[in-house]
Amino acid sequence: MKLNLDRDLCFFDIESTGLNVIRDRIVQIAIIKYFKDGRDPVELEMLINPGIPISEEAMGVHGITPAHLANKPTFQQVSQQIFDFIGNSDLCGYNSNRFDVPMLMEEFARVGMEFDVSKRRLLDAQRIFYKMEPRTLSAAHRYYHGEQMENAHDALADVRATINVFKGQIKMYEGVDLTTDDGDVIKEPIKNDMQAIFEFTNDLKTIDATQRLKYDANGVVVFNFGKYTGQSVVEVLTKDKPYYHWILNKEFSSQVKQFVKKLMKDHEKSK
Repeated sequence: MKLNLDRDLCFFDIESTGLNVIRDRIVQIAIIKYFKDGRDPVELEMLINPGIPISEEAMGVHGITPAHLANKPTFQQVSQQIFDFIGNSDLCGYNSNRFDVPMLMEEFARVGMEFDVSKRRLLDAQRIFYKMEPRTLSAAHRYYHGEQMENAHDALADVRATINVFKGQIKMYEGVDLTTDDGDVIKEPIKNDMQAIFEFTNDLKTIDATQRLKYDANGVVVFNFGKYTGQSVVEVLTKDKPYYHWILNKEFSSQVKQFVKKLMKDHEKSK
């Protein structure tokens, strides 16, 4: 099946030292890039020395040990290569909006590079799956591709499985309406159109993976934590400048910091 692309699209997966997107580090990354001009896809896969211990839980999942990484490059040494490989592509993964994307953003931020996702479409095959057929990646692979998945939790194997799942989902659900739990009917939500998939699968009220910011019922960006919960970010930070600097200097994700800086910059321009 040929994907109908109006932008390049990178399928990717990350294995890490743990599950904290701010504190943990990448130990393996794999990317397969599809081109809108129809060229053959290209692959990038590498092991990365994280510079911090790998949790026992993480090693139990992906099997990557310190011995595997002893002579591997750090993220700083390969950051430009990864950045250039992705370019301006949209991104697709499995549970990538909540894990892989924010973790990659943090790694870039630590080496002084801003990985901007505001103009990319973030496509998450898990969100299609959970909305249409709630299961795991291995089950999704069996269901949509008709074969048992091999080498689960190897990053490149997971990327290939995600591609099989994503293509299988588009093929299976094209022309299929979705009836929600409330009885509403969504006409053909899944089709070979990346913008349509993006709009269907993304919670447009949630802004960042850590759910610190969200849109209220009127489309205003509000805080989703702390003493200013539910209040306009722009109004609060315009009045409380120290709170703005506190956010930028504390352990918030780079995704939150990027969004807040852009929000305030746009506000200043509109005055």
